Amino acid sequence: MAQFRLHGSKVLAVDMTGDAVKAKNGSMVAYEGEMAFKKMTGGGDGLRGMVTRRLTGEQMEVMEVKGHGTCYFADRASEINLVALRGETLYVESSNLLCTDSALRTGTTFTGLRGASQGNGLFTTTVEGTGQAAILSDGTAIVLRVTPQTPLQVDPGAYIAHTGRLKQHFQSGVNFRTFIGEGSGEAFQIRFEGDGLVYVQPSERNTIGGDL
Repeated sequence: MAQFRLHGSKVLAVDMTGDAVKAKNGSMVAYEGEMAFKKMTGGGDGLRGMVTRRLTGEQMEVMEVKGHGTCYFADRASEINLVALRGETLYVESSNLLCTDSALRTGTTFTGLRGASQGNGLFTTTVEGTGQAAILSDGTAIVLRVTPQTPLQVDPGAYIAHTGRLKQHFQSGVNFRTFIGEGSGEAFQIRFEGDGLVYVQPSERNTIGGDL
């Protein structure tokens, strides 16, 4: 299995001995050894994943990298976070997914109104199985624990990903822009309940979630 390690906080180094990984198309910045690159159709596994993405607009251009040596990946100087999966499912915005072990299955799942609030459609990307994934964040991400006793509210623009047995609810409330006078209309939040981890970035992407 390929070995993921961070080279600083903004470059992912993947050591391969005949292994393969799936990475965001165009994210390779350098490599040592012998590597082969192949663009993959769609972002999910198989025909179903490809068709689902075409219907929902959840786009993720992916390439397969295979070989012997070390390959380095980065994306617009974004911070990189490693996630180790042990038979779990990672739910992540497609724009925040940098690289996964080739053994991990990728697909899409329905997320309801949260997806609509972000302008990313009603679906998000799933990564399932055992192996490592690397996700991107605009600034250093924080990982917040959700328990049955401690639910969590997150601004839709700051959400990156989550794992565990979590339920999401899209609810009206306030977001950071409301407090500084930049919001208009009714603001919204995502409420997470259950048991799991939520990844949040300190910089909000442009959304319409706070202005509906």
